[in-house]
Formats: sequence, structure tokens, C-alpha cells
Amino acid sequence: MSEVILTSKPHEVKIEEVIALLKPRVMSLVVFTSFVGLMAAPGTIHPIIALASILFIAMGAGASGALNMWWDADIDSLMKRTRSRPIPQGQVSASEACILGLWLSGFSILMLLITANILAALLLAFTIFFYAFVYTILLKRTTSQNIVIGGIAGALPPVIGWAVVTNSIAIEPVLLFLLIFLWTPPHFWALALITKEDYSRAGVPMLTVTKGDQFTRKSIFWYSVTLAPISMLIAFSSIGGPLIFVTAVVLNTKLIVDAISLLNRKGDYAKKDNFAVEKRFFRFSISYLFILFAVIALESAIYKVFGELINWPAVIS
Repeated sequence: MSEVILTSKPHEVKIEEVIALLKPRVMSLVVFTSFVGLMAAPGTIHPIIALASILFIAMGAGASGALNMWWDADIDSLMKRTRSRPIPQGQVSASEACILGLWLSGFSILMLLITANILAALLLAFTIFFYAFVYTILLKRTTSQNIVIGGIAGALPPVIGWAVVTNSIAIEPVLLFLLIFLWTPPHFWALALITKEDYSRAGVPMLTVTKGDQFTRKSIFWYSVTLAPISMLIAFSSIGGPLIFVTAVVLNTKLIVDAISLLNRKGDYAKKDNFAVEKRFFRFSISYLFILFAVIALESAIYKVFGELINWPAVIS
């Protein structure tokens, strides 16, 4: 981290600067997927406990974001995509971000323990630790597999949501974990194709920097292909149903078609058309996860109301 950033003078921090430190876009994904895990879990939970649990999971995600920005302050200032963040802009000091991240970490874990159960709290603690320490500090600047391994943290929220309700882990939340885990690399590698020069300038060994664009496109294709069987397994699990099955078929077909279009890119075509294919894949990958998880939540809600009327074969349970 640069001396300029580390020694920035403290000032009155505004609420919008604090919110920016918490990575609200990432937090919203964590909230959504943990809510789906909670909805899909068997059994019932008091709405207030559910709401409080989601709130504390969100705080934990925000803590991870603040700690990530604290450590990455130096490279954030070098990248166009991140140079407008609070620390590079001098709106918040690195030490303030670190203190906020540590405080939110402890508070969110303790409150989830009190509100839900020890398993959910331990999973949240592991998620924060893995994202802030293993991914941000150990992996991001040392290996091109940073996104692959680091994706473990981003894939855990639905498991935490499930644990809030059941105080256990089953095959169903593991499948939700695998879905996000396998979705994460192609999603971020598509972005890395667009922002390759940023990562190169910052010295981050993203796959596009270390292996090149074409290798990255091949990796995106194969990871996209592996998503299909995972979503099919979810469709035929105890939380699955016909809506998930049909949605998964449509989404996976679109994703693989887009991945093939990406794979067929040659030379400087991407730059000539302003990364149109890469941007299309990146945007759809966001829709892919959102739609699939939304349908999982909807299917779970329908089953809990009309379960006895539904005769969908749950092969995996």
C-alpha cells in the first residue's frame, strides 16, 4: 500500500463513503443468495430472526469489502475501474477502512451467533476470513487462480442462510455453493478480458495477464459448460422442481452459446468492437445467477405452500 494513501489525513467521514467501503453491489449479491438459501431450507423460522440474520450476514459481507479495500488501496489507485473508490480518492483513510472492517466482522459474527446459531456464525467468520485474508492478502497478487480459489468465500452465503434455519449442512446448500463457485471464474474472467490493461498495470496476475486472452476464453467456456449439470442436479434435488429445470435449460443454453461466441474471438476483434461480446457475456452472467436463484426461491415458496400437490421426482436429497 502506498504511503500517500496510508498517511491521508483523517476527516469527517460521510455515510455515502462508508457505504462505498462496504461494496454494496457485492453485498447485495450476498444478501440475495443467503436469502435464497434461507428460503430453500426445510422448516420454518420467525420472520424477525430471518431478517436479523440476513442483516448480520450483510454486515459480514460489508466487513470483507472494507478489509479488501484497506489492503488493496495501492492497486485500486492504479486501476480505472477502482480508482474512484473512497481510499484512492482520499475520502477515507486506509486505517479507517481497516478499523471499520474489523469492527463489523466481530459485531456481525457475534450477533449472528446470538440471533441464529453457532454453525451459521462460524460459517460467516470463515467467509470473512477467507475473503479478507486468503483471497485478498494471500492469493490475489500471487496466482492466476486467485478468482477460482477465492470464489469459495462468495459461494458460501446460501450455505449460511440454510444453516440459519436448520443449524446443519446438507447436499442442497452444497449444490448452491457449487453453482456460485463455478459461476464466479467465467463471470470475473469476462470482466478481466475487458480490463486486462488495468490488471497488468496494477501487477495483479489475472488469468488474462498470465495466460493470455485465448486461454482465458477457453477457460470461460469450460467453466460455463460445468454449470449445466450442477443446475440440473439442483432441479432434481429436494429443493428443485419443474420451474428450476426449465429455467436452467434456457439459461445454460444461452450461457454456452455466448461462451462459444467468446471462444471464437480472434486477434484484436475485441478491441475493435469495444469488447461487445465480452460485455454481453459479463452482463448475462449476472442475469444468469440472479434469475436462477430467484426461481429457486420461488419454487421453494410454491412447494412449501402446495407441496402435497406437487409430484416432482427428487432424485438427490
